[in-house]
Amino acid sequence: MSPGIDLEGVTAWFRANLAGVRPPLAVHQIAGGRSNLTYRVDDAAGTSWVLRRPPLHGVLPSAHDMAREHRVIAALAGTPVPVPAAFGLCQDPSVTGAPFYVMGHVDGVVPRDEATVAAALDEPARGRAADSLVDALVALHRVDPDQVGLGQLGRHHGYLERQLARWQRQLEQSRTRPLPALDEVHRRLEANLPDQVGPARIVHGDFRLDNVVLSPAGRVLAVLDWELCTLGDPLADVGLLLVYWAEPGDQTLPLGAAPTVMAGFPDRAAVTEAYATRSGRDLSQLDVYVAFASWKLAVILEGVVARHATGAYGEGDDTWRGFAGVVVQLADRALELTGRL
Repeated sequence: MSPGIDLEGVTAWFRANLAGVRPPLAVHQIAGGRSNLTYRVDDAAGTSWVLRRPPLHGVLPSAHDMAREHRVIAALAGTPVPVPAAFGLCQDPSVTGAPFYVMGHVDGVVPRDEATVAAALDEPARGRAADSLVDALVALHRVDPDQVGLGQLGRHHGYLERQLARWQRQLEQSRTRPLPALDEVHRRLEANLPDQVGPARIVHGDFRLDNVVLSPAGRVLAVLDWELCTLGDPLADVGLLLVYWAEPGDQTLPLGAAPTVMAGFPDRAAVTEAYATRSGRDLSQLDVYVAFASWKLAVILEGVVARHATGAYGEGDDTWRGFAGVVVQLADRALELTGRL
């Protein structure tokens, strides 16, 4: 039995809301998620879906909004942004203990670690994956939120200021120890935020290589994990992508694995240039966005450490134990970057 799933309740919901489903259902938790819990659901006919729900414990206010994720992927269907199909949203916690939504299962490669990439993608495919990833991000940032029904997803101005305030609140609610470097970075960023250039666009909020499904040829088939999506400054997505885009010799690997260090992947400078060329955006203040992304990721990982301490993710995954040290490394990196402001 998968933790967080009431099989009887989920089966009844599937019967009532998804045409053609054939019970019994088999539910298996998908490894890799550090925030919302993700499950693959298979029926007796061999059809597969993906179900997403919040963690078992430690859910903070405004976080883990299933309706928001479902709304975003449903709205982006039919745009050039590759997303899974949205099949339904359940906001009744009596079904399985929390709200959840169901999307299509996209068969492909989720490049979470070096072993997966080595087995599934040759060197030319890795280069194509980087190229397709940049294309997907540029496509997302070209979408007019008003035209797809997402004009009210967030405020159109003051994105970085709101993000700083939001994640500082999250840090205070999940802080497990003194983190003076994070506090100092917050102070420096508050004093040096760049003005948003151009209209607000849809910001994914966690855009990185292991949040996509790839074809074996390296094409992005679907962008996943829209939990942090809102309207705002698109360069925030670029900053975070670069934090995750490790190069050989980097000391800080945010999730302990970094497929982008492998042969075939371009370096950060090439990724930056590709985005700048295809989007036409000015990246002259990119260091501020990379510093902000490092700080924000440190806050998120501190929250993961805190939730694991409460048993929010169940048992069987202890990779989070190294995150406490990564939080400090990311804070130090952000401190270095903000020292140039």
